[in-house]
Amino acid sequence: MIVSHKWLQQYLPLKMSHDDLVHRLTMSGLNYDGTTQIGDDQAINLEVTSNRPDCLGHLGVAREISVLFDLPLSIPNPNPPHESELASAKFTVEVLSPRLCPRYSVRIIRGVKIGPSPMWMRQQLEAIGITPVNNVVDCTNYVMFECGQPLHAFDRAKLRGSKIVVREPLPNETMHAIDHRQYILSTGMCIIADSERAIAIGGVMGGADSEVSDSTCDIALESAFFDPLSVRNTARKLNLHSPSSYRFERGVDVQGVDWASRRCCELILKTAGGKLLDRAVDAVALETDSVSASSAFRSNDNSITLRWRQVERVLGILPPTDLMLRTLEKLGLEIREKRDGQVTVVAPSWRRDLSREIDLVEEVGRIYGYENVPDNVAVPMAPSYRPATSRVLDKVRRVMTAGGFDEAMTPSLVPQAWADAFSPWSNKPALESNQPMLGVLEKASQNIGAVNLVRRSLIPSLLEAKRINEYRSNELVELFETAKVYLTQESGLPQEPLMLGIVSSREFTVVKGIIESLIQFVAPQSKLQYANWDNELLDVSPAANLTLDGDRWGFLGRMSRHGKKLFGLRQDAVIAELDLGVLERLAILIPKQVAISEFPPVSRDFNFVLPNEIPWSALAGTVQSAGGSFLESVRYRETFRDEAKDGPGKKRVLLSVQLRSSTGTLTGEQLETVGLAIVAQCKQDLGAAVLS
Repeated sequence: MIVSHKWLQQYLPLKMSHDDLVHRLTMSGLNYDGTTQIGDDQAINLEVTSNRPDCLGHLGVAREISVLFDLPLSIPNPNPPHESELASAKFTVEVLSPRLCPRYSVRIIRGVKIGPSPMWMRQQLEAIGITPVNNVVDCTNYVMFECGQPLHAFDRAKLRGSKIVVREPLPNETMHAIDHRQYILSTGMCIIADSERAIAIGGVMGGADSEVSDSTCDIALESAFFDPLSVRNTARKLNLHSPSSYRFERGVDVQGVDWASRRCCELILKTAGGKLLDRAVDAVALETDSVSASSAFRSNDNSITLRWRQVERVLGILPPTDLMLRTLEKLGLEIREKRDGQVTVVAPSWRRDLSREIDLVEEVGRIYGYENVPDNVAVPMAPSYRPATSRVLDKVRRVMTAGGFDEAMTPSLVPQAWADAFSPWSNKPALESNQPMLGVLEKASQNIGAVNLVRRSLIPSLLEAKRINEYRSNELVELFETAKVYLTQESGLPQEPLMLGIVSSREFTVVKGIIESLIQFVAPQSKLQYANWDNELLDVSPAANLTLDGDRWGFLGRMSRHGKKLFGLRQDAVIAELDLGVLERLAILIPKQVAISEFPPVSRDFNFVLPNEIPWSALAGTVQSAGGSFLESVRYRETFRDEAKDGPGKKRVLLSVQLRSSTGTLTGEQLETVGLAIVAQCKQDLGAAVLS
């Protein structure tokens, strides 16, 4: 926001030095970005944060200066002369989309004479970088940069009919804007129309068919409040941004709509002549609160209670009570009630960011000056802690990076083809975004269609990253990502589980080992189980559905030929996706010290004959369960098949177990007991026989 020094002087005396002025503004939250000398004026560039749209006009900045330096503030009170004829007798407004436009106001001025603006107005506009156009357009721009409320003037003669309709676009409707470009309008946009066609995009830009020109005689002056989210979405979708949209996106003062309209009419009558019809045609479709948030110390009438002890608790000091009260009043807050140790106030309509007690504490602190708070002041501190999700994510990243993987960050939006190709967590349709992703993805993958669906799995995006790396001759691609997926529900908001996605160029067993290491590091007491899983993206074997302590945890598998072709891969790939919410529930986040046994381990080999359909995971789990507290590890050796000796459908699996006791050296009798228990359990559960 660029403000003119001379312009500010219209509202208050600026007796302080320039350095002192910009220093105090910076310390209060309006960061100073530099000053440019424009003739005998100074253009001061201030950075206005998104929560302070009231400072997107000279009056807002002047109000801040008035409070900071305790100066009298003079705000114009526009009262333009008007005719006795009512504007509503000649013109009407109908709001068909109240959500998009809660308030729309029109004033009619007849007989204006278009020409150049007076020198003082042109100079002030030029000082802030605005090129003068004519006296009517310059007045609308002047008021916008004065109070932050955008306005628009229509040539009344170019409007078809005597009615303005605020609505959404009709099917396939277009509009030729004043930037001389044609725009395709779509659902969700706010359109200002006459009786036949669109004449403006609400909050963004007017139309060329109704703009003020040298031949304009009568004007219809618009002043309105447009929904910030709608304006933001419209400006982005059309790639059409303007000073008006910049302000409407952040929220204008709904109570300032009429003031801005009267102020602009007053200036137009002075600079372009004409006669103003009595009163505005004002359509208030929805009541708009000046503040939408609430808090524990906010009552139903939008009042906020500030307790002095809270000021002292947060700031560490308690400024003088009369200074705090005067600060609140000068900021525009209405004091409703004073009690011992507290005050109840109502925020002004232009301060939509003031909704909680802590907001008022911040106002007191920044106006009093944080530099006035001693460095050694005692501020109560409370210990903080990291949530379990963050701690689990740290452990996951440590395991994955130690295993040779690189962390990836992929977009949340995917094309239809990817969404249809792989959705292991839900069969419900993917959510569609009304803001498709443009740019990199379209260049990387040709003919993939619109990238507008919210992902239901991390795997398609990671496979695309692998494809790009293969295309660039990076053959060893080891990637993981931790991010949310979005699963549609029958009703209400979608589920947003946090997932770990893995794509590897190494063998299936390597990735399997990484996953088992992850469990050992995060949830060592949990039991991982494997089950067959059929998905056309993966080879039938190996492909596994994973459960952790009985809960579905995810899947692991090697890409099939069809899957590689679908995603354009040249090399083999192993993929896995794991639900980190399950892992978090089972995580052991407080480290526990376990003494290492000082007694020697003993190894024993077992050669089992069992049916082919029994997977290794089932055999290992049974051995682990039967081994009891003495069993430290189970290690696979090899598989051998000999139908002549063992019969059809049989296999031999050789494995080793390591046994150890923490209280003494294992005796032969103890080893024999454990061995017999393992054999008996495998025979009972799996139908296995042991070869001696």
